[in-house]
Amino acid sequence: MAGMMEHSTRVNQIPGAALQMQRELQWFKEVERIVHPKDKETTNKKGFTPRQLFTQNHEKMMKEGEKWMKDTATSCTVVGILIVTIMFQVAFTLPGDNNRDPGLFRVFMISDALSFFLSSTSVLIFLGILTSRYTEDDFLKNLPRQMIIGLFTLFCSIATMMITFSSALLIILDEQLRISIPLICLGGVPIFFFLWIQFPILKDMIISTYGPSIFETGK
Repeated sequence: MAGMMEHSTRVNQIPGAALQMQRELQWFKEVERIVHPKDKETTNKKGFTPRQLFTQNHEKMMKEGEKWMKDTATSCTVVGILIVTIMFQVAFTLPGDNNRDPGLFRVFMISDALSFFLSSTSVLIFLGILTSRYTEDDFLKNLPRQMIIGLFTLFCSIATMMITFSSALLIILDEQLRISIPLICLGGVPIFFFLWIQFPILKDMIISTYGPSIFETGK
């Protein structure tokens, strides 16, 4: 029964085929952990073991999960590459003149360097997801863990990029808050929408991967 496909409303409410596959694997592993060892190799009338039955019934979900992972990793890789390119160029384009505030300039350089390294890390992680083997067990921990780290580093790089943008505006406009604050808010609108769309994925993956087990959740 654990190897059969679950068509319950609870599974269908989980966003993304990869997280649905992860939940099915978690359910199978929990049942496998508590049954007698001999039951793991017991066959049904068609000669399938529980693991073989699971693989057969979840083949379509596994392909959909692979496509979902690759599509998400591809879109995030594009964003990460854009940030890497921008932050690399910004490092050699210093704002203001020689009379700029040294404190703001220090914030500008530190945030620029952090954004560059964080976005570079996220790109490498997403490339690792794109080149993964995509076996069944990868959906249990390996792929979700990589996606969590990739999204987290990408979000941090976006945040530090906004700090770089804000400090550069304050330097160029000589800390004229009436002008710089509205510009900073306008520049953060598209970034806010990106975080609003992608952050729920990160939250769901963290809960699904590191939250309580299925049996504990059902209590």
